[in-house]
Amino acid sequence: MARLTADFWVSAYLSRLRLADIPAFVVKKGDTTAGAILIKLNTLDGQATAFQREFNLMEDRREWQVLTQGDERDVDASLAKQKSFDADVWIIEVEDRHGRTLLDEVGLSD
Repeated sequence: MARLTADFWVSAYLSRLRLADIPAFVVKKGDTTAGAILIKLNTLDGQATAFQREFNLMEDRREWQVLTQGDERDVDASLAKQKSFDADVWIIEVEDRHGRTLLDEVGLSD
């Protein structure tokens, strides 16, 4: 199955968030073709969650999993560590008090 390039997926994701009136920003631009994508959900109360995509061998599909969560400073430190060993990584920050990321929607979840 053909995969979307990272920059195309990020562009589509930001558009979907914009349509739902959910602010989001590219914090770090990664490799345009195949960079890993990390999503940071900032709930604007000092807490945050970072998500990464992993391949589920049992179901033969990719899915979003929690990389880390808790105090926003701790999540930022974890993301900084990810950046330090993966120069190609994308980091997208989503700001939503209700915790919406849309990552479970069709087209974004797989």
